Parts: sequence; C-alpha cells; structure tokens
Amino acid sequence: MPRTTSAALFQRARGSTPGGVNSPVRAFRGVGGDPVFIARGDGAHIFDVDGNRYIDYVASWGPMLQGHAFEPVVAAVRAQAEAGLGFGTPTEIEVEMAETVVQRVPGIEQVRMVNSGTEATMSAIRLARGFTGRDLILKFDGCYHGHADSLLAKAGSGVLTFGLPNSPGVPAGTARNTLTAPFNDLDAVGAAFARHGEDIAAVILEPIAGNMGCIPPDDGFLAGLASITEQHGALLIFDEVMTGFRVAPGGAQELYGIAPDLTTLGKVIGGGLPVGAFGGRADVMAHIAPEGDVYQAGTLSGNPLAMAAGLAMLRSLDETFHARIGKATKRLSEGVRECAARRGVAVVVNDVCGMFSLFFTEAGQVRSYSDVVACDTERYARLFHALLDAGVYWAPSAFEVAFVSGAHDDAVIDATLTAVDEALANG
Repeated sequence: MPRTTSAALFQRARGSTPGGVNSPVRAFRGVGGDPVFIARGDGAHIFDVDGNRYIDYVASWGPMLQGHAFEPVVAAVRAQAEAGLGFGTPTEIEVEMAETVVQRVPGIEQVRMVNSGTEATMSAIRLARGFTGRDLILKFDGCYHGHADSLLAKAGSGVLTFGLPNSPGVPAGTARNTLTAPFNDLDAVGAAFARHGEDIAAVILEPIAGNMGCIPPDDGFLAGLASITEQHGALLIFDEVMTGFRVAPGGAQELYGIAPDLTTLGKVIGGGLPVGAFGGRADVMAHIAPEGDVYQAGTLSGNPLAMAAGLAMLRSLDETFHARIGKATKRLSEGVRECAARRGVAVVVNDVCGMFSLFFTEAGQVRSYSDVVACDTERYARLFHALLDAGVYWAPSAFEVAFVSGAHDDAVIDATLTAVDEALANG
C-alpha cells in the first residue's frame, strides 16, 4: 500500500512536534517504520490520508465500542455542540452521567469527572493517601496508570525495594513512595505488606492488564488483593480506564465479582472524546473538595460535549452487546491460534471480552510482565507490517492490546484471519 502522504506528514510533524507525534506509541518505535496518518473512520474500518482502508483493532485505544463514527454518538455531539461546547458551570448532563456510572459500576457510590485517565489515577491516589494518612502506593510491573510522577517507577532489586524513577524528570524521592510487585503474584504482595503494611495507602492495578498486552488475572488474584488490603486498612484501586464497560456492563469488577474501594475510568465514558473519572465508596469520596479537604479541580471536568458523547455510547450498550463482542473476540482469538498451529508457529493468545493479544513465545502461557518481555517482539513487528500491508491495523507495539468492537462482524473477522494466516505463512 502506498503511504507517501503519511510519510510526508510525519516528516513535517517532526519539525514542530517532539518525535512527530503527540503520544509516544504512535511513532511506531516498537515495530519500526513510519506511522500512518488517519483521515477518518467508519465502523470497523479506518482510512489513511493516502486513501488506504484498514480493519481497525486499535479503536482509539479502546473507547470505540461500537466502531468509528457511530451515529448515535455523532448525533449527540452535534446536538450538544449547537447548544454550547462548555460553560465552566454545573450542567444536567453531568448529573445524568454520574447517575449512569453509579448505577452500572458495582464499586462506585459517588464519582468525580476529570479529563483523562492519567488525571483520574493521579487524583484517586491523592485521595487514597489523604483518606488513609499514608504515603506508599503498590503497583504492578507492566501496569500503566498514566504518566503521573509517582506511577513512573520500576522495580529495584526485588519487590521489597523502593522504586527508582523510570523517566528523567521524576524525582527519586517521589518514586520511593511507589512499591512494585509482579502481576498475578499474591506472595509478593503479601511480603510487601508484611514489611510496609502500616505505610501503604493503596494497591492500584489494571484488573485485566492491558498495557503489557492482555493479561487476565489468575483465579483468586483479585480476591486475594481485596483481602490483603482490607486486612491492612489500605484501599484497593481498579484502573478500569481500558476495561470499564468493555469487558462487562459494569467493567472487570462485575466480571470477576470484586468491588474495589476506588475505580478509575476513561475513554468509553467520553465516547472517544477526552475524559476520565474516579469514584468509589461514598465515605472515601467524601474526602474530596469541596466536601472534604483533598483538593482536586478541573476547568473542563464534566465537559458537556464529552458527557453527551459518553452517555450516547453507554446507552447504546444493550443487553446483547457484551455477548456479541465476546463471541467475536473468541472467534478471532481461536482463529489466530488455528492459523499459528497450521503454520507451525508457537504463540500464546490471551483474550477477554473485546480485548486480545498475540505473543510469540514457546512458554505456553503469558501471565506477567517478565513473561511478556521474554517474547519475540521482532516477530511481532514483522507480523504487524505484513498485516498493515494487507489492510489490517493492529497495535504498533507488542506490548499493547487489540480491541474488538460491535462493528467487527463475521466478514471482518474472516478477512482478518485470512490476512493473519498469510502473514504467518510468510514469516
């Protein structure tokens, strides 16, 4: 596929934007080559500036549950835009969104709207520290919660070692307030609490990891975390920016039957527009200003345009929606496994309703960050470019999730599997 206009735009963008992109993964550094510039979307497809069409599995990194240019969302945005883009005042639609979230998400009794997933997790952690009077946070290797300073930390010489900054510009003192543990490792979490339990304010995780590829929780892992945090008076925070409303009507916490103390949301509740939210137990949320003394504010929080888009998206999710995208996801993931087996390629494919990842590995399972980094990322890069040339757009990184939407019907899945089979056959 010729992509000369994309290439020219990338060179132009590099003159005015660091790296030519406004978010690092878009630069294709994980797979090589130049990024594709997209002009529009329609259902399960996106179209680049050169006119090439692709089956899209990025879905704006998750929020396009019904595919691109979904008419009810477009209509809601158009109507709200005609009424006004924002006022910096309370609006009725904010109340409607809050009531919808509280009704659907088991662990949320009250919710505060913000403008991004990063802002949501940053605010939830500040609230957890203010509520408990403690400083330490425990996160998991490979789980990404935005680019707030305290969350850009990596493990030191072991789970009990305080984190070191994983990015220049993050003070070592800030990173020392973050402990890390391997995902799906309850023993490591127990050891961390045995040593630092009185100082840990919260444990935060993606209940289904999505920023190191799709990694579901082991049986009992989430329940174990809930038990440990309750025992030690810490809070449990689920980062459902990616999984909220995607894997079940009430998110991963409904799917697995574990209600955390706090939840962060994003993406879907804006229908694709910039938005985030955090919520949880009413007694914890009562500590947020103006009711409490933990400060959080935002001029554009609860922006009516984003609320209108998000409400239209959530209201479109009828009682059959998750069964349908779950079936489509299974059909795709099982088809990819069959293609790999037919071509003699060792892979692991992890999937949960609407999310899946392919890992090139002979390990037989991928359940933690250490498993992920041992996979063959060069083979993934070759697959990515072969699929791109065949008109299938997967995530431009071996460490990201692919998303299935309500627009991915049988014909789209069949076309994807044909492309995967040919790509694996050719190396």
